[in-house]
Amino acid sequence: MVKRIFLFLVLNFLVVFMISIILNLFNIRPYLQASGINYQDLLLFCFIWGMGGAFISLSLSRVMAKWMMGVKVIDPHTKDPEQRHLLDMVARLSHKAELPHTPQVGIYSSNEVNAFATGPTRSKALVAVSTGLLSRMKENEIEGVIGHEIGHVANGDMVTMTLLQGVVNAFVMFLARVAAFFLSGSGRGRQQKGISMSYIWMVYLFEVIFMIFGSIVVSAFSRFREFRADKKGAQLAGRDSMISALQSLRVLQDIKDPQEKPAMAAFKISHQGRKGLLRFFATHPPLEERIERLKGLYPT
Repeated sequence: MVKRIFLFLVLNFLVVFMISIILNLFNIRPYLQASGINYQDLLLFCFIWGMGGAFISLSLSRVMAKWMMGVKVIDPHTKDPEQRHLLDMVARLSHKAELPHTPQVGIYSSNEVNAFATGPTRSKALVAVSTGLLSRMKENEIEGVIGHEIGHVANGDMVTMTLLQGVVNAFVMFLARVAAFFLSGSGRGRQQKGISMSYIWMVYLFEVIFMIFGSIVVSAFSRFREFRADKKGAQLAGRDSMISALQSLRVLQDIKDPQEKPAMAAFKISHQGRKGLLRFFATHPPLEERIERLKGLYPT
């Protein structure tokens, strides 16, 4: 558990850290002046780099998902009856959700019963399901899972998550540099050329600290969007299908893929809950809570 959380956080840090390394390598610090920090320039500087990194990640999301998860995209002209049936199901639910284009549909080899959606826009999305899900779930339950993933696409969750992550990245970079500037002694009348190595290392240290707190905010929003996607899935596939899908996931959630990719956890329909302080880093609410929420929204 701790290892997965550590890897998940490290992958979130990579964009910010790579940007910081590039900035320090080329000594790009336009916000540092003889009189100290120009906070307006620093905020603009961090916003551009933070949002830029997030949107680069978004633009590569489909490619990265296919590579990391080994997703095989189904040929739209396939004659395979099972694949054809899955394509038709996604097309029907996408039309019902009024998506501008049907997402790409893929299958990835995994014992885990799960699925995910990703992509830069509602027009260029990918919906992928595991072989474990296709072999273990009933027809209506698969439809509930697909409806949930189409709900993510229809709600524009990939873009909103990117915007939030970009804002978090920007403030992490901003606060880390302000804290490092003063605590390293750089704020005591030193010129830009006199910035010490302690300043650079403190920037990295504070980025780790502030990104941990930022990850709590991002995870909280991720849990909110799961409730919203459940509601949309119930509208598209039917309340009973959505609830039945979540109930099956609850029964089958202990089946894990030993090659699980922590970076993809936030995009899947289900992820095992965490206890204690670790629950603040959970990208998904407990399945029991999601089921009860749906029953409350659509009482019998």
